[in-house]
Amino acid sequence: MAEAKPVKLENILTRLKEQSNPKAVAGMGRFGINPRSALGVSIPELRRIAREVGLGHGLAQKLWTCGIHEARILASMVDDPEKVTERQLEAWVKDFDSWDVCDQTCSNLFDKTKWAFQKAKMWSQRREEFVKRRGLS
Repeated sequence: MAEAKPVKLENILTRLKEQSNPKAVAGMGRFGINPRSALGVSIPELRRIAREVGLGHGLAQKLWTCGIHEARILASMVDDPEKVTERQLEAWVKDFDSWDVCDQTCSNLFDKTKWAFQKAKMWSQRREEFVKRRGLS
């Protein structure tokens, strides 16, 4: 993926909100996904946005901290694994509140960092549900 083009966080959040699907949000709970901060944007749409935006570590940080379910998944798609710190991994894993955010973040980003194997071993021994899941996934 190319380096990020200058994109404002507000523009991305507006686009996510425009793609919001209340029916998809309503169905998330049936699949064990926490719908509290979800908009119901599909993974293919998030991937489309990620391709358009490109890699951007700073943007990924902003997307993650906004707390929107799909913005967090998008953050994992646009972050640069080379710029991810061990501290970031620990902070993000504590924020996992849904299996899909956990799995997407792991397969899109965490497994591409230099700490992937070390953290997987360590996290698989932890008690917190999504931290342990991260270790196993």
